[in-house]
Amino acid sequence: LPAFRDPKLFTKDQHFHEVPVRIYLPRLPSASKRRAVIFIHGGCGMFGSIRSYEKVCRYIARESDSVVVSVGYRLAPEHKYPGQNLDCLTATVHFLQTAENYGVDSDRIIICGDSAGATFSTSVCQELVNRTDIPKIRAQVMIYPFLQALNFNLPSYQKNALIPLLSRKRLIHFILQYLNKDSALEEALLAGSHVPESINLKYGKWINPDLIPEKFKQGYKSPLPTSCVAQVYEEVKEVFETTFSPLLAEDSVVCHLPDTCIITCEHDVIRDDGLLYKKRLEDNNVKVTWYHLEEGFH
Repeated sequence: LPAFRDPKLFTKDQHFHEVPVRIYLPRLPSASKRRAVIFIHGGCGMFGSIRSYEKVCRYIARESDSVVVSVGYRLAPEHKYPGQNLDCLTATVHFLQTAENYGVDSDRIIICGDSAGATFSTSVCQELVNRTDIPKIRAQVMIYPFLQALNFNLPSYQKNALIPLLSRKRLIHFILQYLNKDSALEEALLAGSHVPESINLKYGKWINPDLIPEKFKQGYKSPLPTSCVAQVYEEVKEVFETTFSPLLAEDSVVCHLPDTCIITCEHDVIRDDGLLYKKRLEDNNVKVTWYHLEEGFH
């Protein structure tokens, strides 16, 4: 479908190295180079499109007087993981290299995403921390991000297990579908049978209910310990890669990330992913702005 005609915006449909993008440019001339937002849509990596986020991206472009680049990455399961991450990375690098062609100040580009789009955007930021051949991302905006597949029994996973639209079981179902795995593995992942003790020991310091503020832990019950099932681990071990679970990135990467805005919702199963990442960033002296919506849903 064509872009919606907006009296305040020009829109261009292009491809950045075969990755489709839609670019929203304010019509009014600017006295100086504009800011830009690279927007990566959510949808568990399987749903959503440039078109379905048209209103969101037009709103951002109009209200912030910024150039917005909406990335149309390929969707799973037809296009296998980590193709989605690679498409987002490709589009981001291309725009950073060519931003001035769109009247953009290359030092004022942020990356933004919601849900899985936030996963992809922070994965891109982590991939780029050591790149010296392109401009740096100025900041990242993470709207209720999914950031780890190690522990599905954190307080928010328990509290909001049955909350629509994203229940705990539906989240795990989507993870398996996204990775082209057997849905019969749902219960094993829910119980934590996919996590070897060595991984628990290594990453428990970052993904731990003790790190969640007390006011978010009302009614929380520590789950019974479970043993890892080697076959389950082998089947889903991709979930421990940082492109899938950015919370598992090393401090040497996290400390170089740009200023970050994290938005979390109280009635969201993955609320605690955002809270834990906020702590990781702050512990590594990254500036964080945090907005929590008490009545918010995923």
